[in-house]
Amino acid sequence: MMGDSKEAGAEASPPGAAARGGHSVLSQAESEEPAQGSALFLGGNEVKSRAVVKYSSAPPRTAFARLEEKTDLKLPPANWLRESAKLGPAGTTILGNSKRSKPFSSFGMAYDFIDSVGNDVDVVSDSENIKKLLKIPYSKSHVSMAVHRIGRTLLLDELDIQELFMRSSQTGDWTWLKEFYQRLIDQKWQRKKKSKEHWYQKAILSKFLYYSINGDGAAQPVPSPAEQQESSSSDQTHDSEGASWPAPFEMPSSVSEDPSASSQGLKNDFVRNILWTFEDIHMLVGSNMPIFGGGRYPAVSLRLRDNNKPINVLTGIDYWLDNLICNVPELVMCFHVNGIVQKYEMIKTEEIPNLENSNFSTKVIKDIAQNILSFLKSNCTKEGHTYWLFKASGSDIVKLYDLTTLCEETEDKYQNPFTMPVAILLYKVACNMMMKKNQNKKHYGTIRTLLLNCVKLLDKSRHPQIIASANYMLSELFQLDEPKKEENSDSPLNENSDESYSEEEEEMPDSDENGSYSTSSDPADDNKAVAIIKSVGELSVPEKYKSIHQIRPSCAFPVCHDTEERCRLVLSYVLEGLKSVDSSIKKESDLPAADPNTPIPLKYEDESTKGGPEGLEKQMALFLDKMGSLQKGNCSGQSGMTPGSWQHKMKLQLILKSSKAYYILSDAAMSLQKYGRALRYIKLALQSHDTYCCLCTNMLSEVLLFLSQYLTLCGDIQLMLAQNANNRAAHLEEFNYQTKEDQEILHSLHRESSCQGFAWATDLSTDLESQLSVSCKCYEAANEILQFSDLKSQNPEHYVQVLKRMGNIRNEIGVFYMNQAAALQGERVVSKSVSAAEQQLWKKSFSCFEKGIHNFESIDDATNAALLLCNTGRLMRVCAQAHCGAEDEFKREFSPEEGLYYSKAVDYYLKALRSLGTRDMHPVVWDSVNWELSTTYFTMATLQQDYAPLSRKAQEQIEKEVSEAMMKSLKHCDVDSATARQPLCQYRAATIHHRLASMYHSCLRNQVGDEHLRKQHRVLADLHYSKAAKLFQLLKDAPCELLRVQLERVAFAEFQMTSQNSNVGKLKTLSGALDIMVRTERAFQLIRKELVEECDQPKNDEAVPAADSSPNLNREEVIKLLSIFESRLSFLLLQSIKLLSSSKKKMSSNTEEDIVLQTNKQIYSQLLRATANRNSTLLERIDVIICLLEQLASGSNGSSGSAVP
Repeated sequence: MMGDSKEAGAEASPPGAAARGGHSVLSQAESEEPAQGSALFLGGNEVKSRAVVKYSSAPPRTAFARLEEKTDLKLPPANWLRESAKLGPAGTTILGNSKRSKPFSSFGMAYDFIDSVGNDVDVVSDSENIKKLLKIPYSKSHVSMAVHRIGRTLLLDELDIQELFMRSSQTGDWTWLKEFYQRLIDQKWQRKKKSKEHWYQKAILSKFLYYSINGDGAAQPVPSPAEQQESSSSDQTHDSEGASWPAPFEMPSSVSEDPSASSQGLKNDFVRNILWTFEDIHMLVGSNMPIFGGGRYPAVSLRLRDNNKPINVLTGIDYWLDNLICNVPELVMCFHVNGIVQKYEMIKTEEIPNLENSNFSTKVIKDIAQNILSFLKSNCTKEGHTYWLFKASGSDIVKLYDLTTLCEETEDKYQNPFTMPVAILLYKVACNMMMKKNQNKKHYGTIRTLLLNCVKLLDKSRHPQIIASANYMLSELFQLDEPKKEENSDSPLNENSDESYSEEEEEMPDSDENGSYSTSSDPADDNKAVAIIKSVGELSVPEKYKSIHQIRPSCAFPVCHDTEERCRLVLSYVLEGLKSVDSSIKKESDLPAADPNTPIPLKYEDESTKGGPEGLEKQMALFLDKMGSLQKGNCSGQSGMTPGSWQHKMKLQLILKSSKAYYILSDAAMSLQKYGRALRYIKLALQSHDTYCCLCTNMLSEVLLFLSQYLTLCGDIQLMLAQNANNRAAHLEEFNYQTKEDQEILHSLHRESSCQGFAWATDLSTDLESQLSVSCKCYEAANEILQFSDLKSQNPEHYVQVLKRMGNIRNEIGVFYMNQAAALQGERVVSKSVSAAEQQLWKKSFSCFEKGIHNFESIDDATNAALLLCNTGRLMRVCAQAHCGAEDEFKREFSPEEGLYYSKAVDYYLKALRSLGTRDMHPVVWDSVNWELSTTYFTMATLQQDYAPLSRKAQEQIEKEVSEAMMKSLKHCDVDSATARQPLCQYRAATIHHRLASMYHSCLRNQVGDEHLRKQHRVLADLHYSKAAKLFQLLKDAPCELLRVQLERVAFAEFQMTSQNSNVGKLKTLSGALDIMVRTERAFQLIRKELVEECDQPKNDEAVPAADSSPNLNREEVIKLLSIFESRLSFLLLQSIKLLSSSKKKMSSNTEEDIVLQTNKQIYSQLLRATANRNSTLLERIDVIICLLEQLASGSNGSSGSAVP
């Protein structure tokens, strides 16, 4: 509960404390009223009461002077009506002079304790009003109070109808209320004058209190500034009284046009402000009751009673409540007869309800309090409305009217004098809640409602500053950049949205829900009264109204389901704020201020005093000049706002907010891939920012950072537009569309600036090169801004992002120029040399890659630097290819230029690998660079091998270089890692081994002489052939390559056989060659499988030729290889038969050799028959070969170990 949290003592001084009393707020130790709560047990019924003094301007308590018996109170004491600090305003207000017509006393307290309003406190009021309400069931006197709702707090003020109508007859105002009052309530209304007896009793009480002041203190009064204003003069036109009612009552003509000036009269005039917790009701109460002490009594209240008149219930309740509110434990009663003092009597506070003739139940008082609060909270639902609680004298019926609604029927809402104080209070409470940075977002709904109701009450033409400020604060409530999840975090609030009260909702159903309130005998009353209590007796029934209406929750904050909705709301408030500022500039000379004594607290005040670093404005001016902004140095803008004026400051903040909102909208559109829309929004963001720069006199680093972010996003959008050129029409349509709201905001911006500073960045070009160029320029500009002051070091993450994007766009542009060069190269006639245009494109591309690499290296982004080095390597290969195409195909040799560029490419790839360091850093990039490097080495070796530069180098040197390049390619070709690229690597490695084996085979055939070298080549050829065969066997889609390698191996064996002399050696070689032939079975099985699939396919469509149905299999090559295979197998079998037959004649019989010979003869015979049949299909021929190979394999297995001696 509120009271518990304040138990430690009085709080810090409220804003108005010094102004009204000059006394500091008392600490717990010196407070004249104890701050601890007290639970009183009265008449067997427990009532919880607790009072915490929030502010006191009274001096330390002194004992009261006990008057001698027979003292005549009709005689004035010497110090009568002098200012007395001990009595405070009580001495004079008792006479009724200054107290009358203070209809805004609760507002004065609310302004001073703004923290409590709208949130923790249920009621703010004068203690007299509280007492009057709680006595309703016991009293026949009339009750007339104004009720206002601020959040969950109700403000209660006396509404003196007599005073009101007396003034109304003089000024002609409020006639509508007077007519309404006479028609419905009191048809024969006339001003009731107070009796002489009333004034006599007032005077005696005043004299008694002055007599009771201790003599020493009376001579030396200590007046405070506030008390001086409360002079004892009975002059009815006293200043304090005149200022208490705003226009249209008694305001001077110079101020009467400005109702807001009246707020300076809303002072907190109470001696003490107390936070009183009565049961579960928290009240902020103002009290002027004099409290005395001294002797054995820590605190007593002093009362004067006529001995001939017994204390009645109303007086008893009065005394009891006063003591409870001020936490006074005892009452001192002085009895008199005709003004002559008779005796004193001490009564404890808890005994007051049991006094003779004034018995009352404290529990009933508690029930009355709870019922009245529930009744008011249930029915006073609209913030900003003035409700009137009225009970006619002698009546049992209590009625509640909505004066605002009644007033609106008169077509002038400003006739209601409460309008301005209520609007100002709504604004101040909202401001106060906004200032609490660490508060929970659950208050945002309340703040929004406060501000919307404030704006609704004010006239736009009279109060542009408050309206602009309120709209700015409304826009601040929506966190533009918050993640979407957070929007629904306060779900309990959102669940109550049906019960929330805000300006859009009609609250009329409340009266329907409470049928017990709204029935009345007079049908005319039903039409006007919001609610009715049929009988005051109902208020004594426990929880009579409580069960019908619980206290309403805080109003819900609107749930924005997406970013665009949230930004659109923000922009709608920004637009209202801008309109308010713009409209005020035209007629600044007669602009009213909300409260001349109270500066409106706005966020921008802090920012404007921070100040930017020296030279920042100069740097920014140079930058804007370079970017093409035309308004550099024109701080006042084109509309003529004075720098430093509220319009200037407010417009700056609103423009900045709009730029942020458009930026977020652009970012959201970007994520939805709506690039045209994104460009339109970022254009508006940059136009807003450009206007801000034109107006701003003191550039903040935070604002420069925003500009850097906007340009970065603009660069992103231009890049995406470049990459999505196929959808250009749709993007253009989105870009050109504009809402009315955007147009109006732009119109307000154009009042200050041409908004052309960044027009170059937001053009929607159709040319790919210019789009990439603009994107790059945006990033460069964003980076340049970060170089100002120490922005770079303050925002390292953003700096890294900008440099990454710069590196990326330079890579994109580099690739663009490289592809253009490659396209030119493709169009060029083969024999022509490299054109100047190609070379120019190479240079541009190389320059972009180089800058991009520098960008990435400066932020230690090794991965991206490696990718750009890899692309530079690719550019070098494009250059090399351009030079290779410039020569005649027949005279073609591997040129030095090609060699140079391929070497450069290798260098860049090696740099890329060094940049990465290890594969673990980024396996995908590492593998990619490795593959490219392997490809470069392989291409170099292949070209040197196929187009050997024999005119420049010796054969041996070329062979050595080819061998080295192939081995390097092999080194960077990872055949073992199970990646998506593994089959490619295996094919590449197999091809390298095949080419090396072929080269060594060729060397062996062509070389004469050096036997050692020949032997070396023989071993190497054999090694590479076997490795190539193994790798090709791992692949399912390279049967022809496998077959070719095996056939070359057989040819190699045949070549070796020619140099052998012994039959044994030849037989061994033949046996090995036949083994190779057997191992080609897998290749034929794969070819057969593909042919079968081909045959199955064209069944549906016979018109499709079989050869075209499988692009993987080259039929012609298969037929060619099959023919060679058949001839070589036939040759090997024939040679085997010859050698085995001759060895059989020479040697004794060998059973195993006989079997092999027999098998080979059979296979040879079948092969001859098969090849002789010209009508066999390819599939049939392959089937024959597979069958023969299987026989050959079983035959050789049977003779293993003995076929070759």
